Amino acid sequence: VHPKVGSPEKPLYDLGLLSYRTYWAEIIVELLMSVDGEISVEELSQRTYFTTQDIMHALFNLDAIRYYHGQHCIVLSERVVESYERFKKKKHRKIDPSCLKWTPKVFTQAELRYI
Repeated sequence: VHPKVGSPEKPLYDLGLLSYRTYWAEIIVELLMSVDGEISVEELSQRTYFTTQDIMHALFNLDAIRYYHGQHCIVLSERVVESYERFKKKKHRKIDPSCLKWTPKVFTQAELRYI
């Protein structure tokens, strides 16, 4: 896994968007549950490599953004926490980043003419 903030190509079709939003929510909630103290959206982006826009979409879908004392806060509801606890109990496939081998395509000048 390369340490670059990114997002899937847009536009996403409905099913693809649903899948990504579910994945983003799972990862973000897992990270938030492990954090002791405060964390910003920018810090979430640095740790997950998701764009801040994708993180904000996921947090809004989770209804986790609250306005408190003049600032926006991330607050996980009991429903989200309970859902996360049920999620943790299930078996999930994990990707071992050390097994990923990716080399970007190097285009020739002739190929670049058509891009």
